[in-house]
Parts: sequence; structure tokens; C-alpha cells
Amino acid sequence: MPSSASPSAAAARLTGRAATGERPLSGAVTLVDLDDGRTVVVKHDEGAGAVRAEAAGLRWLAGADAVRVPDVLGEEPYWLVTERVEEGPPGPRAAAGFGRELAALHLAGAPALGSPPPGGPVEARIGLAPLHNATGDDWPRWYAEHRVLPYLRGAVDAGVLRPAEAAVVERVCERLPALAGPAEPPARLHGDLWNGNVLWGADGSVRLIDPAAHGGHRETDLAMLRLFGCPYLEEVLAAYRERAPLADGWAGRVGVHQLFPLLVHAVLFGRGYAEQAVAAAREALRG
Repeated sequence: MPSSASPSAAAARLTGRAATGERPLSGAVTLVDLDDGRTVVVKHDEGAGAVRAEAAGLRWLAGADAVRVPDVLGEEPYWLVTERVEEGPPGPRAAAGFGRELAALHLAGAPALGSPPPGGPVEARIGLAPLHNATGDDWPRWYAEHRVLPYLRGAVDAGVLRPAEAAVVERVCERLPALAGPAEPPARLHGDLWNGNVLWGADGSVRLIDPAAHGGHRETDLAMLRLFGCPYLEEVLAAYRERAPLADGWAGRVGVHQLFPLLVHAVLFGRGYAEQAVAAAREALRG
């Protein structure tokens, strides 16, 4: 099906209902009203395999029967249709529920570090950056090779990170076996867990959207939540830790886990995030 089709046409094809109106939310996302009274979210993405990766990620997260995600209503190579979430204000009760559900999601596990969702591509994306889902069984080695160094090289090549600064991040990678804490089984990660991908539902439950889902270390999801801010984060973390206690020293490892999203953002958005990545690396080395 041509990628130039309209959101309304895509929604009609994929739901079997006539579209009665549409309202763009962004260049890629549109709300489409259907003749049965529902409003659905239609996302258009020209990236190779991007829709397949997102749909597979949503289904994999839903399969954990833990934190909620919007239902996938249909997909084509360039179009994804999901249910619309009616949003409401965040609150401490919803935050505590989210913490427990996120813990359950992580505990659902993954076959290996870096494993993509069933049916999802190895070559995926996080935001607009490539995400290579190569698998491994040793977290320090895997994290350095597949989640830190590729974006570090990209940031240096783009001129947003200086070679001397890159050396600081490389020292963290060399010391990861000592910095990583005790080994854990691979967790089922959302993978891009910043506040914009956390929807506070009007029904008091949180939904997660736009995953870059893969097997990884659960502290990475939590570190990203802290990095970009989350309402009632302390309530989220307290409830999470009641359900799935974190290994001793987890708070001191936050900077290690933030290197990945910070370097991704440095590649995509420039110097400010590169400086934050170097600061996080220096803090990790001091710890």
C-alpha cells in the first residue's frame, strides 16, 4: 500500500470502519474519528521496519500482562493504528500502580540482552536513531558494545563530542565490570522510557507508548525515567522496589545507565546532551 495514503484512509483499511474526521497531533501522528464512535491514533513512519518494530514492541509489552499499552488495531509497512488513551492528571495512586506494573513488566524477562520482541526486527530505532538489537549474555560487555560505543562514535563523528571527552566515556566502558553491580537476568524493557512516552490515563492507569523494546537491564528504564523527569517519580520507585527490590548501590549506578539515552540524544540533538553524557561518565567514575 503506498505510503502517501491519508491517515483516514489507513484507519479505514486497518479497522474496517469508515473515517469521519481527522485531527493532526504532529507531522507523523493523527487522531482519526470512526463511524462507530471511536477515535484512534494513526501513526505514519517511512523508516524501514519502524512500524513493525513498534507494533511488535507494543504486543510484547502487552504480553507481560503488567503495565498497560494501547491496543494495536492494525499495521501496514508505513502505518500503525492504535487505540486512543483518554488522558487525565497524574497522581500518587496512579504512580504507585505504575511502579508495581513496571516491576512486573521487567520481571517478565527476555530471552537475552538485546533480544528484539517476537516478530520485531534486529535493526530497529530509538526515536530517530538506529538501534541494533544484537544479543549477548554479559551486561557490561553488551552495554558497552551495543548501547554506548556506537552512539559515542556517532557523536564524535558529528563533532558534538571532543575526543578527550570521549575518552572519559571509554574509561567508564572499561570499568563497567566493576561499576555494573551484580548480574541480573535480562529484563523486558520499554527501552525509551522518558516522560513523553508515559500516558496518565483518565481511568487512573498509566499506559506506555512508542517503545524501543528489547531485553536489557531494568535499571536502564528507571534511569531514563529519572533523566527526563516523571511526575511522582519517588512514588513510582518506592512501589517498584516493593515489588522488585533493586540491588544495593542502584542509586549510584544511575549515571552509568543514563549514558545510553544521553549519547543517543547527543547524536540526534547536539552538544548540550554530549556535555551531560560526559558529566554522567565523570560522576560514574568518581563513584
